[in-house]
Formats: sequence, C-alpha cells, structure tokens
Amino acid sequence: MPVCRARQITVSAADRPRLKALAYSHTAGYQQVIRARIVRDAAHGYSNAKIACRRQVTVDTVRRWRGRYADAGIAGLTDRHRSGRPPRFTPVQIAEVKALACQLPAETGAPLSKWSCPDLASEVVARGIAEAISPATIRRFLAADTIKPWQHQSWILIRDPDFATRAARVLDLYLRVFDGQPLRDDEYVISADEKTSVQARCRCHPTLPPGTARTMRVNHEYDRGGALAYLAAYDVHRAHVIGLCHDTTGIDPFTDLVDEVMTQQPYTSAHRVFWIVDNGSSHRGQAAANRLSRRYPNAVMIHTPVHASWRVIQYSGVAVLKISRAVTVHDTSGKLVMIRW
Repeated sequence: MPVCRARQITVSAADRPRLKALAYSHTAGYQQVIRARIVRDAAHGYSNAKIACRRQVTVDTVRRWRGRYADAGIAGLTDRHRSGRPPRFTPVQIAEVKALACQLPAETGAPLSKWSCPDLASEVVARGIAEAISPATIRRFLAADTIKPWQHQSWILIRDPDFATRAARVLDLYLRVFDGQPLRDDEYVISADEKTSVQARCRCHPTLPPGTARTMRVNHEYDRGGALAYLAAYDVHRAHVIGLCHDTTGIDPFTDLVDEVMTQQPYTSAHRVFWIVDNGSSHRGQAAANRLSRRYPNAVMIHTPVHASWRVIQYSGVAVLKISRAVTVHDTSGKLVMIRW
C-alpha cells in the first residue's frame, strides 16, 4: 500500500509576516493561532507527527490545515461556511414579537406598566405567535433593532393656564427687560433653587498618594455624615453664585439665603433685585412674594410656570426656555413661540 506523503508547504513573502503575527497573536481566536503555527512548522520541514506532538493536536488535524494552506493559501485557514441549524422562528413570527414589544402593555390588557422579556415570552405563547419561546430569544430578537421596552423616560405635560405669561416674564428678565422696559444698570436678576439630600461623606481611611508604578488609592469605605440641602442664588448677568448649606429646606433656610445675598453689595443698594424661583413650598405663591418684599422692599419675586421643568439658554439676543417635552422661544420683539417635539 503506498504511503501518503505530506504536502510540501512554501510560505510566500506576502503571507510570512501575516502568519507570524497570527501565530503570536494574543487577541485572535485560539483555533486561528494553532492553524498558523501548524503551517509555520510545516514550512520549516517538520513532519505531521512531529507537528501534532508540538501543538498537542491529532495528525489528521495537522494534515487538514496543511492541505488547506497548500490549496488556498492563508485564506484556507478560515472556517468554511456552515448552514447551521434551521431557524426555529419565521421572519413573520420575529416581526410579530417586535411589534408586540412596541405596544404598551395596557393596550394588550396586561396589568403591567412596562414589558420585560419573560412577560413578552408569556404573551407570545398566549397569543399563539409561537408554541414556545425563551426570554433570551426575545432579548436577541429585540437587540437586533435596539428595542428596549423595559426602559422608559418620563416627561411632564404643561398644566399652567398662565404658562405663556409666566414664561415670557422669566425670559424677558434674562434679556434684561421687565414689563417692556429695559433694566437699569443697578437692577439685578437672581435665579435661586435648592438641591436636597446631598450626602455628606468622609473616608474611613486617608487616601494614599501616587508613587512609583502605583496610582493614587482611595479607600472604598466611608462614613455617612448625614444629608444636607444646598441652596444657591445665581446672578444671571454677572455669573456669580452665592450658596448656603442647611440641614433641610424650608422658609427659614430660604430666608437665610435671601439675607446672605441682599446684605451684600451691589444688591443692598440696588434699585430692584428680581428673584426667579420655582413653585416649591419654601417660596410658593403671593404670600412668599409679599414676605420677601416686606423684608427687602427692593426685592421682587418672580415665579416660573407651575409644574414645568425648565432651564433657560441665551444666545444671540434670543432666549430659549426648555420645558420638559417642549421648547419655548421668545425673541426681543416679544414674540413667544411654542415648539413641541
């Protein structure tokens, strides 16, 4: 019986650096690395048996990849296309699963606020879309289109009937205009707010400084020093912040913030100081405005629209008030436009 001779391997100049990089790669797949090493050993004249012993594989494995490289070069070291297992779900079933995930649970009669993969799997079976399906399969279908029905974002509908009037007054002040008249040089605009539940923490052990071949180390554990409230007053046009820390919020802490600002120059001798505040309990309604004006006659309280998350951006003479799911634009001519998205 004739003896099969090993295929002779000659590595081209173009393949030599690629094979070497693959043979010593730390990121390529293990099988790819072994195949490249088999080919390099064969090019150095090792027998199939010797290569199998060096690489801890069978002789048939060495013969296969030696022959593949001899026939197709370095492209022959990749896996051939395989048909794989037939799909269990048709494209129509996959589309129905995705359509179900894009519906609100309430529309299907499910007593849920949002879908999860196990909920969707149960609903798919209950509707007869598929006889059986796993939550992992549901997640794989949805990941193909980046559908994540278990995530949500909240938004607020504007409910203030005087929204346009209140928003226009705030935006005018940011443009240094009040009741249609430009502000004087000795008039100022203050935006005030509170940040509650700020955790005061201290490390249980001191931080270690960086050293030779060592980064700075910060101890993971800490002691809770309680929760504080930070109250801040921002001078809009002077870009100046005055802040206080208190154990809690309320009328008295807010009054302390007002005292801190109004007892300083230039606010003490100002003609008017406009305080823009939201409708929190510390400064809600006309009672709070009267309380402020009695304490400081030159202080004027301006409330933002009720039940509206907001922030103001000013550029090129145009102020933009972003309110939850809407943008309000107010220009210097007094035109107020609501743009929803």
